[in-house]
Amino acid sequence: MNFSLILFLLVLFTGFFYVLDVFVFKPKRKMAAEQALAGTAAGGEAERRIRNQYMKQPIWLEYSASFFPVILFVFVLRSFVVEPFKIPSGSMIPTLLIGDLILVNKFTYGIRLPIIDKKIIEVSDPQRGDVMVFRYPLDPSLDYIKRVIGVGGDVVEYRNKKLSLNGKTLPVKELDKYYDPNSFSYSLQYQEVLGGKKHLVLNDEDAPPYVIGAQTFKNRDNCKYDVNGFRCVVPQGHYFMMGDNRDNSSDSRIWGFVSDEQVVGKAFLVWMNFNDFSRIGLFH
Repeated sequence: MNFSLILFLLVLFTGFFYVLDVFVFKPKRKMAAEQALAGTAAGGEAERRIRNQYMKQPIWLEYSASFFPVILFVFVLRSFVVEPFKIPSGSMIPTLLIGDLILVNKFTYGIRLPIIDKKIIEVSDPQRGDVMVFRYPLDPSLDYIKRVIGVGGDVVEYRNKKLSLNGKTLPVKELDKYYDPNSFSYSLQYQEVLGGKKHLVLNDEDAPPYVIGAQTFKNRDNCKYDVNGFRCVVPQGHYFMMGDNRDNSSDSRIWGFVSDEQVVGKAFLVWMNFNDFSRIGLFH
C-alpha cells in the first residue's frame, strides 16, 4: 500500500468524524446545553460549568476531527504540488548523491488524480534534459529517478559511450576526474549539453561500451544492440531515461521506455542531506 493511498484513507476516516462533529454531534451538544441552561443566570459560574460539561468533545472525536484539516492539507500538497523523494542509489551521481532528500514538482507535467494517477489537466510535457521521477515500468509501486534523454519520435544512440540524439552527437567537455568517497574510486567526468541544459555525467573506464542485461520489454523492437552500444527509436507518448552515472545505472537501456502514464513529476530541489548541508539547493 503506497503512502498516497494511506493518506487518502486517513482523509476519508478523519473527514467522516469531522463532518459528524460539525453537523451532528456539535448541534446536539449545543441544544442539550441550552436546555440545561434554562432558568440559569447568564454569565455566571453555573453557566460556564454547564457549557463546559455539555460542549466538551469525547477524546476520540476531538482527535479524529482535529486531525482532518492537517491530513487534508498534507494530502493535497503531496498529490498536486510537491512530493518528497529520497535518492536511494548512485545512478544519478554526480547530479544527485545517495541520501539527498529532494522535492518533486507534481504539476509541471500536468495535474493528475491521486491514487489512479490519471492526468486531468495538461500543463507541459517532459523535456530533454529534465530530471524526472516516474513509476518503474517493471514495478509501478517503486519510484525511479533518471534524466530524460529522448521523447517520442527521437532516435537515441549511445555508442562507445558517446550519446547522440537524432543523428547529432551531444557536445561534451572533459573535466577533472570525479572521486566517489563511498566506493573509493575515480570516474571520468564530463559536462554534457542536452536540451540546452548543462549537466555532469560520469563514465567508468573499465566498463564495456555495450549494454549488459537488456531485458524483454514493450517496444523492444525499437532498439538495436551491438558490441559498441545501442540505437533506440522512442515511441510516441514515451520517454527514454538514463542515469548521469552512465556505467552504473539501470535505466531505459535495460528495462525499456517510460510511458506518460508513469510520470510522477520533475525533480528540482535538494532540500536536505544530513551528511552534507552544502548539498541543499536547486539542481538541473
